[in-house]
Amino acid sequence: MPKSPRYIAIDILCRWEESRLPIDQLMERYIVDSGLADIRDRQLIKSMVYGVLRWRGYLDWVIGILSKHPLGKMKNLTIQALRVGIFQLVFLDRVPPSAAVNETVQAFKDMKQPKWLSGFVNGVLRSVERQRPNIQTPFFNSQALPETALLSHPEWLVKRWKSRFGDAETAAICKKNNREPDLCLRVNTALTDRDILLNKLKAAGLAAEPGLYSPTAVKLKDYRGSVANIPGFEQGLFQVQDEAAQLVSMLLGPLQKESFYLDGCAGLGGKTSHLAQMLPPESRLIAVEPNAGRVKKLKENLGRLRLDSAVTIVEDTVDSLLPDMQEKFSGILIDAPCSGLGVIRHHPDIRWNRTPDNLRRYQEIQSGILASAARLLVPGGTLVYATCSTEPEENDEVIQKFLAENPGFLLANASDSLPEKCLHWVDRNGYFRTIPGREGLDGFFGARLIKM
Repeated sequence: MPKSPRYIAIDILCRWEESRLPIDQLMERYIVDSGLADIRDRQLIKSMVYGVLRWRGYLDWVIGILSKHPLGKMKNLTIQALRVGIFQLVFLDRVPPSAAVNETVQAFKDMKQPKWLSGFVNGVLRSVERQRPNIQTPFFNSQALPETALLSHPEWLVKRWKSRFGDAETAAICKKNNREPDLCLRVNTALTDRDILLNKLKAAGLAAEPGLYSPTAVKLKDYRGSVANIPGFEQGLFQVQDEAAQLVSMLLGPLQKESFYLDGCAGLGGKTSHLAQMLPPESRLIAVEPNAGRVKKLKENLGRLRLDSAVTIVEDTVDSLLPDMQEKFSGILIDAPCSGLGVIRHHPDIRWNRTPDNLRRYQEIQSGILASAARLLVPGGTLVYATCSTEPEENDEVIQKFLAENPGFLLANASDSLPEKCLHWVDRNGYFRTIPGREGLDGFFGARLIKM
């Protein structure tokens, strides 16, 4: 029997809770295996899964006030079913309350749960349905909500951000993280320009507008469909990429003719493809990525964008280049592996997958990659270090440690390579730093290092 969207959403959340794998990987794998053909079912599953992860703190508070059975003694499956049901009742206006309750309970029954437990889930969801007008929400009568419910972020992270950003800014960051962001595209200037793409998107009835800062950014307001259905996708006219991430690639510029460049942590190729479309004549870009799955996606993305001929892919680490290619590159981008705490808007599971201990572990990895990359740079070359993290352990401290150990490098001002309207994102030390959600951007950090 085919599985219902509620069944699949509950199952995905259970698997995530047990494995803590990135939710987008689990979603993609599960939906492909399930053979779901109806795009509406896929969208409903994504809405429920991502919604539960965004509002887990609030959903657990609702369970706590309406269930006589303590949350800590419930099975994972029961908790996820309750979260999925309550999320629909409180946040999905387009879903009739009867469908939210009945179909969630039916999915729970289809998972071979005992009758008494299905009755318990049904009872809690019926209570939420009845009392919904009186239940406080993050959007209505929220003053009395506990902070864990209102902000729906781990306590350790909220405490950290408050100490650095203050109470008001922290609340603003959390609230932005709990809303689905608008889609941001980067125009592939190797094939078209922004005005042409904007006209193409508007002609298709999409609410498209230029980005605020990046000259290649296009924002799509309230678009919730498949990226592959956006006009120009198959032709390679754009790549999905947050505007702050686009500015990070620009930190390496201006790129020079007849030079070698390196993307030392290519991943799926967002910044690799941006650098490739920025390459001047007779320059080359090498992209390093050790993960075979990511290399496959990297090749697919570069091929769709018609940029594969400009890039040489090395399926290995930066260290693998050291024996043969020392002091070969005029510019190197290290978009380092990090906690990802600056991109929670797009990846809501990250907040629950990280602990303070992770930050020091990432710092060791980041410092090692940066030290190796430094040996590959020509004198006078530029080394850009970037993360999508908000945390000083992964940002300022990595650069300070590197400069202390490498006196042959200078910290340059990020303002030197950014458009003038971006300069308020450069701090007094010369670091590029954006705040999650502020002005529609993700949270990124970037530093420009020059080898003397």
